Amino acid sequence: MIDIRRLVPADRAVWEDLFRGYIEFYQRVEPDEMYRRAWEEFQADTRIHALGATLDGRLVGITHFFPHPSTSAPDQDVCYLQDLFTAPDVRGKGVGRALIAGVVEWAREHGCGRVYWNTHESNVTARRLYDEVAENRGFLKYQIDLPRPE
Repeated sequence: MIDIRRLVPADRAVWEDLFRGYIEFYQRVEPDEMYRRAWEEFQADTRIHALGATLDGRLVGITHFFPHPSTSAPDQDVCYLQDLFTAPDVRGKGVGRALIAGVVEWAREHGCGRVYWNTHESNVTARRLYDEVAENRGFLKYQIDLPRPE
């Protein structure tokens, strides 16, 4: 059975391994400081949030998300699901679906009007799941990276 729950301090090492797998999947490299800062934010559980999926007592998936205001629904926040990753050996067992459902439940309990996320067009495996649980409204993502302040 898949259990979805908040991450606890004992999850730190496995969470980082999973998050590094996510970062590597998208061919990025991040400094160790990013992992430290993110973990502290998830433990504070105020601005950004994280859930973990356990299967047979083992942490096998993670998701990171946060609510934010919406101009089109000023009385309801929306929830952005930023990262979702499952251990390769448990893919296809419902872990990703359960993590999405966990974020949806959190968002509903916190008064959000919708949950949304992005994925790369080449992420065919994940997109099969996403097409089953959500509506692709056809938006494309554009981005401008800004240098970090010195």
